[in-house]
Amino acid sequence: MKSNEIDKIIADAVNESKRESKWHRPSKGNSTSILTARRVLNTLFMVGFILTIIIYFVFPENKILFFSFGFGSMILKIIEFYLRFMF
Repeated sequence: MKSNEIDKIIADAVNESKRESKWHRPSKGNSTSILTARRVLNTLFMVGFILTIIIYFVFPENKILFFSFGFGSMILKIIEFYLRFMF
């Protein structure tokens, strides 16, 4: 057998298993606007998380600022989580 024949057999087997798999869920049509919003929210979450850690060590007496950034970052992540599974 030639390598391109083997590749075709493997590709056909993978496609067949995806069609038959009960765990494979067809995509809900993630539009580019949803994906872009998720990327922006994830980036803001990561920046907020890093800022939260920096605030914790630089200003240990200012707990209100620490909790504000921490909870704000978590809210961004919850919104992203919602977008991921609902759209």
